[in-house]
Amino acid sequence: MTAEGCTRLEAELKNLKSVERPAVIAAIAEAREHGDLSENAEYHAAREKQGFIEGRIKELEAVISMAEVIDPKTLSGDVVRFGATVMVVDEDTDEETTYQIVGQHEASLEDGRISISSPLARGLIGKTLGDSAEVRTPGGKKSYEILEVHYK
Repeated sequence: MTAEGCTRLEAELKNLKSVERPAVIAAIAEAREHGDLSENAEYHAAREKQGFIEGRIKELEAVISMAEVIDPKTLSGDVVRFGATVMVVDEDTDEETTYQIVGQHEASLEDGRISISSPLARGLIGKTLGDSAEVRTPGGKKSYEILEVHYK
């Protein structure tokens, strides 16, 4: 994963441990004071939220502990690799789009970050500036020309 992605996951983990976890513990304690737990919706909702928070904490701790952090700023060249920011043009529609190729836990299409395991990223990896990449998508084959490759 990228250094930026690792920092984001560490911040989320810190927030879950220092803000969300204590808040849900307080909510459970308050709900217990209301009496019969079997019919207490607030208690059950807080316990469900606690389960989600604890599961997410475990997931983030595992991901961060096993992560291999790569700083794209240390890379350069015209070859598309992990961490590259790539501007492509759809050869059918002439629509230009920019993506950064990142690890699966930091991918966010809305933010222009695609997972290294996505069909588009797999089609772009190893290609160079000016190359055309054929990508199999759920909607059929698409061709993209690589307009820019940089590492930031």
